[in-house]
Amino acid sequence: MRKRILLLSIIAAGIAGATAFGWVTIRRGFSARDNPSVVETYVAKTARRLSVPASERNAKNPFAASAEVLSEARAHFADHCAICHGNDGSGKTQIGQNLYPKTPDMRLPETQNLTDGEVYYIIHNGIRLTGMPAWGAEEKDEDSWKLVVFIRHLPQLTAAEEREMEAINPKGPAEKEGSLLREQHFVRALCRWAAPSRSGRKLPYWRR
Repeated sequence: MRKRILLLSIIAAGIAGATAFGWVTIRRGFSARDNPSVVETYVAKTARRLSVPASERNAKNPFAASAEVLSEARAHFADHCAICHGNDGSGKTQIGQNLYPKTPDMRLPETQNLTDGEVYYIIHNGIRLTGMPAWGAEEKDEDSWKLVVFIRHLPQLTAAEEREMEAINPKGPAEKEGSLLREQHFVRALCRWAAPSRSGRKLPYWRR
């Protein structure tokens, strides 16, 4: 009898809590500008942890942190991931800070303490009800494993590496137009420099 009463009390408390949470959420609205509540954060992290199969959680990365792997993964990250996560993994981007939940700082222990298998699983399969999509082919993909290597490197990312990534980042229409104009100017200058003078001799660029 006591167990039954205790069980009913727990169920009633759960229903009351869910009702209160729903009422507060509706009153506040569903704006993505808000930060998740403590309850939402706990539930989401628990669900994420439980959603990763044990076999995947303990999977070993087949790639070591060699210069070649880091270079390839850094370029991949700059081209595919930095638009939300930032080149430095801080998540301080216009898109990253307006998602719900906001893009995490992957340099911090919350991400770095995950196993390689967990990080790979998140990249490869994405996370439902967030802005994180699934990447790569449905079967195992090497690119996602290499990204795990780069994510481990984020806390030690250098300024030189960030500058290299900036050159790879996708460009908007205005940046593309400016880049095209610079390239055209360079090509015209190169052609003028290479063109022979009437006498057959090449003249310095500044004398043409």
